[in-house]
Amino acid sequence: MSATQDVGEGAGRAAAVRRRVGPYALITALDDPRTKVPVPERRYVARSADGSHTVLLSLPHPGGDARRFLAEAEGSRYLLGPCAAPATAFAAPGEAPWYARPYLPALPLPTALAVHGGPLPERTVRALGVALAETLAVVHGQGLAFAGVSPAAVLLAADGPRLTCFGAVRAAAPDGTPRSGLPGLEAGSRLPPEQASGGRPRPLGDVYALGATLAYAATGYTSPERGELPAALRAVVGRCLARDPGARPRPAELVHALAGDPAADSTTLLTPGWLPGRVIAALAHQSATLLTAEAAPAPPPD
Repeated sequence: MSATQDVGEGAGRAAAVRRRVGPYALITALDDPRTKVPVPERRYVARSADGSHTVLLSLPHPGGDARRFLAEAEGSRYLLGPCAAPATAFAAPGEAPWYARPYLPALPLPTALAVHGGPLPERTVRALGVALAETLAVVHGQGLAFAGVSPAAVLLAADGPRLTCFGAVRAAAPDGTPRSGLPGLEAGSRLPPEQASGGRPRPLGDVYALGATLAYAATGYTSPERGELPAALRAVVGRCLARDPGARPRPAELVHALAGDPAADSTTLLTPGWLPGRVIAALAHQSATLLTAEAAPAPPPD
């Protein structure tokens, strides 16, 4: 898939939507359904009526619980960490549910693999893992579980990843309810087993989900065999994917294991060249395309 094809066809998909959500007009769908990777919410690039604000706007899947969706979006406002992407605008009382955050050129991780033509280089996977682990360490220090780490939740920008879809597991179904087969979740591979069975999301579940996400980035597969992982990543990713939460590493351990140097962190790893050239080109194309894109017109009055 070329960068031009991906962004152009994405714009075409959203053009078919031709609708407004709150004060925003939709421009293009962010996610490409051809990747066949579950996305916990429907995401669009949208623009305010006066053209001054471009945002990433999220909607729940049809049939989703609007109350839980908005509660998790509100909770994201307080997230800290280098890759946190908190929501900044929300549906007004009585409106259909939506929330938004400022736009920046970014590709969902599955789209980045498609643009690159396969699994990402080990350097990219390590930098991605360190940045996300640092963010989870901060989130867990706030007394929170992210409960939504997945390949689709990770957006790749030129200056580093952003972690979206906060609370997707909690929004999908209340604790005590099995979450297998629910829209946007893939319980068989990337959802921590204790959460898939209905358990309350906890920080070590985020570690499992991060390991599964890194496995996807490194192999392109939903559930790779251990031997399919790059040799240098097998041990650390394998520990993350332990079924026993107590056997999983803490995020601070992951930072050191993935960085490979006690002095390294995301600021030393997210340097020019951390993303493959085709992904950088796709980001530039996305930015240029959206600068000239027309937002969907307002629908006719009822």
